[in-house]
Amino acid sequence: MQKPDSPKLPPGVVLPVGILAVSTASILIRYAQMYASSLTIAAFRLTLAALIIFPYVLIRHRRELRAVDRKDLRLALFSGSLLAVHFASWISSLAFTTVASSVVLVTTTPIWVGILGPVFLGERASSKHFWGMSFALLGGIIIGVTDSCWASSQGFSCPGLWEPGVNRALWGDFLALLGALAGAGYLMVGRYLRQRQSLSTYIFLVYGMAAVILVLVMLAVDGLPVGYPVRVYGWFVLLAVVPQLMGHTIFNWALKYLSTALVSISLLGEPVGSTLLAALLLGETPSYLKIFGAILILAGILTATVNRKSFPD
Repeated sequence: MQKPDSPKLPPGVVLPVGILAVSTASILIRYAQMYASSLTIAAFRLTLAALIIFPYVLIRHRRELRAVDRKDLRLALFSGSLLAVHFASWISSLAFTTVASSVVLVTTTPIWVGILGPVFLGERASSKHFWGMSFALLGGIIIGVTDSCWASSQGFSCPGLWEPGVNRALWGDFLALLGALAGAGYLMVGRYLRQRQSLSTYIFLVYGMAAVILVLVMLAVDGLPVGYPVRVYGWFVLLAVVPQLMGHTIFNWALKYLSTALVSISLLGEPVGSTLLAALLLGETPSYLKIFGAILILAGILTATVNRKSFPD
């Protein structure tokens, strides 16, 4: 007989579907960025996702929605704010740096979860966390250097490395890391709320609040999002349905049954999928040095977060 708190489908079967779904995000964003700003893309992604699930939540979870107390509502607002920062900064990073660099760096979320989780959630970090952070830091430095410097017969050159606004790739790498930090906070708040709310109610509140924030910022900065070719709005819809409603919702579903560290580890599949798609569709083939840096980051994340206590018996 199935336990009341056990999922109907094994998380190990569902999570790969989420990984495949989120891997398409960077490609769709790159297509949309040829016409729309990063803030507009982020706003459309979250707004459409919230609107799509609104009728279902209204019909099936109206009573639960009304029963949400002020504390949980404030936490959902905070989680939505972090999600807004995550998408605004990460999507913006794709306009400055390569898909491989952006997606690998934003996937350092587990490192930040490992640092902050013991403080805010009481989830014990691995004893190997220090080494994991060291590997990831070295990998991040390598990616940053390969994005900003190159070797020639005259030696090693890093033009404009420390000049704000000059080095686009380095700025993109920084935005991706900011997105990772905000994503860690979003996952940790979600870990708490998912113990108290159904999946549909939780994602509607968080996606909706993130959407409101992003729309207000978009209107203030970019104005009304009109006049784009029809295909651009199609990419907006695909972003909302595939990586957001399928991908992120699967990860939020898993937070009820698995630790934050383990769910965040599953995100490691995204850089692989996104890099392969970028090579096939965008012609972005990463250098061997960048691949080495990415391997160090992924190895560091695994070292820092995988341990026996991360997995249910």
